[in-house]
Amino acid sequence: MPRRISVLIADDQPLVRRGLVLILAPDPAFEVVAEAEDGEQAVALAHRFRPDVVVMDIRMPVLDGVQATEQLAETLPECRVLALSTFDMDEYVVGALRAGAYGFLPKDISPEELISAIRIVHAGEATVAPRLLTRLISTYVRAPHRPPRAAPLSLGDLTPREVEVWRLIATGLDNAEIARALDITVSTVKNHITSIFDKLSVRDRAQAVIAAYEAGLVETGQK
Repeated sequence: MPRRISVLIADDQPLVRRGLVLILAPDPAFEVVAEAEDGEQAVALAHRFRPDVVVMDIRMPVLDGVQATEQLAETLPECRVLALSTFDMDEYVVGALRAGAYGFLPKDISPEELISAIRIVHAGEATVAPRLLTRLISTYVRAPHRPPRAAPLSLGDLTPREVEVWRLIATGLDNAEIARALDITVSTVKNHITSIFDKLSVRDRAQAVIAAYEAGLVETGQK
């Protein structure tokens, strides 16, 4: 049998933690290895148990979920964070993804959606609830005159082709679609993406898309 996905649950509400455990425990694909009641404890337990995935609440005492995620991304990068929050405001979503979370979901998702998201994050892919992603697009793409939260990114280190690939990532194309649009191979697209991520200091597509919005690379209504 394949190795089970080990999960650490971090939430300051015992009832929520227990509910998440009850969702995952019956599934033989998962093993809940620890529970944390604040971000500081989550970081300590993650270093102790080395879980594959941390299901991380954003608003917690002592150390919040964003700060805890940032610490784990720096010190335990193989441990992937799936952020959860009752408050699905844009700043929480962006903050968690910037900090290194692989995904962000509101707490009103179904058990099936949670299980699917954990599998996606464990596979190294990014996942954001569709309604949150739609709102991010509304915030960053449909409001081009909104001042960025951080200093604009310099595009000087990117080649013209890398800028074009980055723009197509930001418009939602996958690797195969980018390859067709630029008449290059998927392997070449992957090489460009690796270089783009390295130059932008981003870890995945979600972070690259946010960076593209903030840099003004994607304009209103651009396809």
